[in-house]
Order: sequence, then C-alpha cells, then structure tokens
Amino acid sequence: MPPRHAKAIAHLSAVDPILGRWIAQAGPCSLTRERSGTHFAAVARSIIYQQLSGKAAGTIHARFEALFDGRSPEPHEVLKVKHTALRGIGLSERKAEYVRGLAEDVHRGRIPLERVDAMPDAEVIETLTQVRGVGEWTAQMFLMFRLGRLDVLPTLDLGIQTAIKRLYGLRSHPKPERVAKLGAKWAPYRTVASWYLWRVVDDPPQ
Repeated sequence: MPPRHAKAIAHLSAVDPILGRWIAQAGPCSLTRERSGTHFAAVARSIIYQQLSGKAAGTIHARFEALFDGRSPEPHEVLKVKHTALRGIGLSERKAEYVRGLAEDVHRGRIPLERVDAMPDAEVIETLTQVRGVGEWTAQMFLMFRLGRLDVLPTLDLGIQTAIKRLYGLRSHPKPERVAKLGAKWAPYRTVASWYLWRVVDDPPQ
C-alpha cells in the first residue's frame, strides 16, 4: 500500500472511529490513478459512461475507439467523424453532441485540459463543468481517478450517501450538505474515505 494511503488511513481511523472500524474490516486501500491516455480521452470516456451500466458503457466505448483503429482519439480526429457515425455506435443524440462539443472546446483551446494538473481542485471543477455534459460529479471523478487528488468528497453520489446511511445508522439518505458536514473531519483525505465508503455498498460489513 502506498505510504500516502497508510497515512490517510491512520488519519481517518483517528478522527472517525466508526469509519476506522470499517477500514480495519475492509482492508488495504487499492485506490489507483489512471495515468494512461490523455485527459481529453478520460473526459470523453466519462461522458460515454454516464448513466449506463459498466458493461453497456464499456461496449459503446470500445466501439468509439474502434472508429480510430482501437485507440483513444485526439480532439481533431473526433471532429472529423460524422454525427451519424457517433450515433451509430450506440451514443444517444445528446451524448454524441457532448463528445463532439468536448472535442471542439479542447481543439479550439476553450478548455485548457493540458493545464489542469497545476490547477487547484475548485478550478479544475470550474474548468470541466464549462463543457456541456460534464457536471460536478463527473469533474470530481476526474479529480479523484485521473489526477489523483486526495481530498475530494462527491456529496451528490448516491453510493456515498447509501454507505453513510448504512455505516452510521441513519434513518434516511443524508442530503449533500450533511455528507459534507460529516466528512469535514476526513480532510485532507476525503478521496480515500470515499473509496472506503463505496466499499460499504460493494462489499457490505458483516
């Protein structure tokens, strides 16, 4: 386990005994950062995956890359593909528009994806949410799994809300404001806390 994960676990266990007990049961953190490909490809993939099951989204994404000989395309290459071709691989009308819009924004320099590594979290979210089809949740997933930022808490995420309800014995799903308040003490490792909360849903406590 990377040293920063060990440090995060020690902090989370110290400030939150309930979460700490679950961490001890769940085991080591295997949270990783996706470094392959480009930032553009990562955002395009997130748009394709929105509101679909993993299997269905994976199939459509594979068809998308097949349009470019099985690799992740550059923005200018996506702009050369007809809208009907994007629809033909299974993208909805709206998602096809979103992917082309992202390509246009990046190609024209309106969205400076090449600079996001140096931006603070809030600026990354502000930058990405200028793209049609990219909301706060998608931008947060980019921060967590693409940029490897350690202090992100997706308060709108249903899985996070479900996990908190189960783990802390709440009567109903907490609203985003309550999630943020509860998670304030997890800083500066709220990404790691989120990873363990998702495990509550995927592999419930015994």
